[in-house]
Amino acid sequence: MENISLLSIITIAVLGSFGHCVGMCGGIVIAYSSTKVQSGWSKSKQTFSHILYSFGRVVTYTILGAVFGFLGSVVTFSRTTNGSLLLFTGILMLFVGLSLLGKLKFLTFIEHTVAKQAWYQRSFKILITSNSLNSFFLLGMLNGLLPCGFVYFFAITAASTGNVYLGALVMFIFGVSTIPALFSLGFFVGLFKQSDFRSLMVKLAAIAVLFYGFYIIYLGSRLLLN
Repeated sequence: MENISLLSIITIAVLGSFGHCVGMCGGIVIAYSSTKVQSGWSKSKQTFSHILYSFGRVVTYTILGAVFGFLGSVVTFSRTTNGSLLLFTGILMLFVGLSLLGKLKFLTFIEHTVAKQAWYQRSFKILITSNSLNSFFLLGMLNGLLPCGFVYFFAITAASTGNVYLGALVMFIFGVSTIPALFSLGFFVGLFKQSDFRSLMVKLAAIAVLFYGFYIIYLGSRLLLN
């Protein structure tokens, strides 16, 4: 994974999760926390239910990473195609970064949710009203399917690895890195609702994405020009 910095992935995912992801998925976390988690449950059972939900999301992201890594392996068979894919990835990262800063409507444009689809609504209704522990895991997997700019961003990054296992690793790290923000949302709802805090996290994530985007463009250009 010489072209992909794991530190960059973790940094962008953690910062983005405290800004963008909380806004996108926070409502679902609050909804299941107030609906599915029973007040009579022990702290350990409540914690385990949250872990199952988070693990469900990570599993979906990992599977998506493997799929995109495979797709990347199909097209990355020459120096030119490798360079072109990296260049495309870098440009996409710049669009994401500028969108996070409010300069573009890119994320809004691509985040057409599937939540309005009948199959999703039926599945969500069944899982959100169930109190079984496995329903938390399945709800997490379902939430992992929701279109999101950051998911697209890391999916393209996974594709640029050109490897099924590395692609899965990229998305696995992304999923794990978003757990702290969403897991602690129920405990620090007031903090996450503060616009100044979320705005700061989004701006830091945007700067990290922009720097990483320029770096990936540089790597792609080297492959194309040398």
